[in-house]
Parts: sequence; C-alpha cells; structure tokens
Amino acid sequence: MNNNNKNIPEEAFDWYDSYAHGGMDRRTFMKKLTGLVALGYSMTTLTGALFPNYALAEQVSFNDAEITATYLNFPSPQGHGEGRGYLVLPKSITTNNGDVPVKKAPVVLVVHENRGLNPYVKDVARRLAKAGFIAFAPDALFPLGGYPGNDDEGRSMQKSLDRSKIEQDFVAAANFIKSHELSNGKLGTVGFCFGGYMVNYLAAVDSKLIDAGVPFYGTPASKELRKNIKAPLMIQLGELDERVNASWPEYEKDLKANNVEYVMHMYENAKHGFHNDSTGRFDQANADLAWSRTLAFFNSKLV
Repeated sequence: MNNNNKNIPEEAFDWYDSYAHGGMDRRTFMKKLTGLVALGYSMTTLTGALFPNYALAEQVSFNDAEITATYLNFPSPQGHGEGRGYLVLPKSITTNNGDVPVKKAPVVLVVHENRGLNPYVKDVARRLAKAGFIAFAPDALFPLGGYPGNDDEGRSMQKSLDRSKIEQDFVAAANFIKSHELSNGKLGTVGFCFGGYMVNYLAAVDSKLIDAGVPFYGTPASKELRKNIKAPLMIQLGELDERVNASWPEYEKDLKANNVEYVMHMYENAKHGFHNDSTGRFDQANADLAWSRTLAFFNSKLV
C-alpha cells in the first residue's frame, strides 16, 4: 500500500466504500471527511487517497507492440439491445505471414466495477492480452453513451440502468466473445466489485457459459441460482472488506454442497478494491500475488 495512506483512519476507507456502493450520499461523505480535516488531516491527502487517479493505473500502454486494442459491438436482445466492449488481442495470435496459421487462444471476459469501463479496467484487459489471452471488457454504460470520464457520474449512470438488463448484456457479451473466430472455445471471467458479482452470476445463470471464474471481492449470485455452478472458481477477498466478506460463509456452504471446485484466498490487511492501482486502497504486494494466481488459474483451466 502507498505509505502516504497508512496514517489515514480506516473508517475513511469504510466511508468511501459505503459512498461508492450507494450506502451514503456525497454530501454526508464529504461532511465526514471535513470532520477529519478538523482533526488535522489534509483534505488533499484524504481525497487523493480515496478517489481514483487513473494516470497511476496504466501498466500496459494501448499502443504496446505486443497487443492490438479495438472496440466491438455485440447484439444483446435480452438486455439493452446492443452492447459494446473493449477487445484486446495478443499480437502473437493475429500475426499471419502466409506460412504460419493464425493461432487460437483462450478468452477472458473482464467485468468492471459499478461505474462503467474506466481506464483501470481497460488496462486489466491489456494485461491479460499481454499474458496471451483474448480479453474483452464490455461497458455496461454503452446504452447511455459509455463511461463518462469520471466515476461519480459513472456510478449514477449505472445505477439508473435496469440491473437485470445489465446482467443480460454481460451474458450476451460472454456468448459473443466465446465464439470469436480466434477463440479456442474456452471462456474465463474476471471482475472487480460489481464485476466480481457478475463473475459469480455468469457462473450460476448458465452452467455451460464459463469455464473458469475469478471474482475479486464480489458478492454471490442469488441463492436459487447457485446450484447451477459448474465452473471452477478462484475467490479473491480482502481481509478488511467486511461488507463483502459477510456473504462468504453462506456462499462457501453452497459451493461445497454442490461440489463446486473452488479456492478462496483471503489477503491480509487488504481493503475492498485492493487490486485497483488507481486508488489509495491499492495494496501492491497483495495485488501482485492475486494477479499471479489469477493468471496461473486461467492458464490451468483455459489453455
């Protein structure tokens, strides 16, 4: 974790988590931060630690020589009619000099948080392509024009959409990208927060849809759907994420009852959002470990 954030009270991160997930309005959140300023904390330091800075999130450039990034629209008749996603291909599978046939590769659907396809999640897609996977990251906000450029507006936009139609948009995206001409027919999913929920949902809504799922700090699908889960799961949780962790014991009980192959990793002293390197919640050591485990899991299940 950024050393500059170690002295910020833990409750400030809890307030932000509540604010980011609809449990607290912005006025209340800022009033609470103002209370910390009265105790001697700098508002600049507080907002810098809690709000994202996407300049920090780019690990793989969009023009990296080893990948090709573009956008694709896909049909979503049960959702909003049409969706759009960020497609990133490894150059190694698209190069064809006439002598070497185009390779096929496993596909990973990348699902964003509750605020649309922001730069951090697009970078995650590029990281996957750099590791040899076809990555596809849909934007739930496409029906409203796409991610607006800031998370506050993005959260409001996503909240205004019909949740069931968003879910169907991601089902459509999964089916669409799984059948891509360069796909080897294997589909993994990784998602963060709301995206973690979507990974759990996609595993539960159709037992044949995905072949492996890695939900980062995501709540489970509704209880009646969990009996459908067949895909192996790697559950990634942060020790300090009380809100999401409260749902884990019951979820684990259902996974065991249905003989689902799963592993859960609990990351010590990690907050909700610990993988997101654009915020003060980022924990590099735990994020690096979680990501290395994610890639190894996908390589074992999809390749």
